[in-house]
Amino acid sequence: VQLQASGGGLVQAGGSLRLSCAASGRTSSRYAMGWFRQAPGKEREFVAAVTGSGGSTFYADSVKGRFTISRDNAKNTVYLQMNSLKPEDTAVYYCAADSGRLHFFSSWYARTNEYDYWGQGTQVTVSS
Repeated sequence: VQLQASGGGLVQAGGSLRLSCAASGRTSSRYAMGWFRQAPGKEREFVAAVTGSGGSTFYADSVKGRFTISRDNAKNTVYLQMNSLKPEDTAVYYCAADSGRLHFFSSWYARTNEYDYWGQGTQVTVSS
């Protein structure tokens, strides 16, 4: 499975961006998908995730109410709509997919080692 993230850029605080993550190869609508981000000098952190069916979504507290994750299984694409952006949202954003495995931990969606495939990242910069 290959993941290609796009849609990053430079935006002023309060603005919006929509990130896309296109999956190719042996994809499956059963795969959970997630977005993570990493700012300079910081560890990669969870942003949002959606289950394979799209029936459940999860968000980090820092983005809840501002970001929305969605998926279009017909297009093998996951989106992250980011509104009311803040300078602290500045980071490289990565999309990730699992391989349809079972997850046994609570908050599994926030753990990087629960995902099997990663995209290359797209830079989001929010100016104040």
